[in-house]
Amino acid sequence: MTKGLVTIFGGSGFIGRYAARTLVEKGYRVRVACRHVNTAADVRLAGAPGWVDIVQANIRNRESIERALDGAVAVVNLVGILFESGPQSFESAQRDGATLLAEVAAEKGIKTFVQVSAIGADLESKSDYGRTKAEAEEAVRKAVPTATILRPSIVFGPEDGFFNKFAQMSRFAPALPAIGGGKTRFQPIYAGDVADAIALAVDLEGAAGNTYELGGPRAYTFNEIYDFILKEVDRRRFKISLPFFIMRPAGYILGAVWRYIPPFSWGMLGEPPITGDQVEMLKTDNVVADNALTAKDLGLTSLESIESIVPTYLWRFRPYGEFNKAADA
Repeated sequence: MTKGLVTIFGGSGFIGRYAARTLVEKGYRVRVACRHVNTAADVRLAGAPGWVDIVQANIRNRESIERALDGAVAVVNLVGILFESGPQSFESAQRDGATLLAEVAAEKGIKTFVQVSAIGADLESKSDYGRTKAEAEEAVRKAVPTATILRPSIVFGPEDGFFNKFAQMSRFAPALPAIGGGKTRFQPIYAGDVADAIALAVDLEGAAGNTYELGGPRAYTFNEIYDFILKEVDRRRFKISLPFFIMRPAGYILGAVWRYIPPFSWGMLGEPPITGDQVEMLKTDNVVADNALTAKDLGLTSLESIESIVPTYLWRFRPYGEFNKAADA
């Protein structure tokens, strides 16, 4: 006996895989809606045969959304981008897509809607990422007033693009960039804990209509995160302080190159090192606000720390592998 069907848009991504598994454990059948079904085949392993289904859908296409929501009792929207590429902009991927999805969900009478946003979402933000995240929240709440909004800080886990990125960078770069002096604060939260928050938001009637900010057990400055990474990968690197007024225009140039100029725009060379919009986001601390509802208010009282999880997957960046003994500091 199941609790019903939950459709996850963006379910083939980093957080989506964790969310699918957790929702199945809670007794829900899961439908993963994604643009490229070939990238989501392994998500079926989140549950026994018949518990996880994969459908092709585009969050900007009404007909595909309607098909993906057929029979669903709840919707989770995880669609988001960290940088713009080709025709895909923050407005289209984050604001317009969420708006259309919420409107279709409302038409189908679905009242349980979980919008995964981000700390830093603000209608007045100078960052397009932060502004469109806030615009998406506003549009979702307008269409589905009972929607639950989750705003995680930096999310970590074995597949993350944060700790892995800088650990990889430390293998080749003689120094690491401390943008803005490395003073920006983050409150990293484990992907499994975000998945638990999503499942609770689906399950608990008391979560409807609320906004929760999700952060881990403690906050760190960018420099402290660098120090932690370098200790785990057993490497010594300088940190170069780079002011915002230099990195912002440099970031916009890099972002434009990766968006418009082949072969960078083809995605063959990965993500841009930094974009101007990301530099803009770094001007503001990425931590849970003092007056915000938090993971604890959802019922999550025990959260994983970076010290307990991150070392289990950064070992591969050490000079001599997993069993290499760290050098004395």
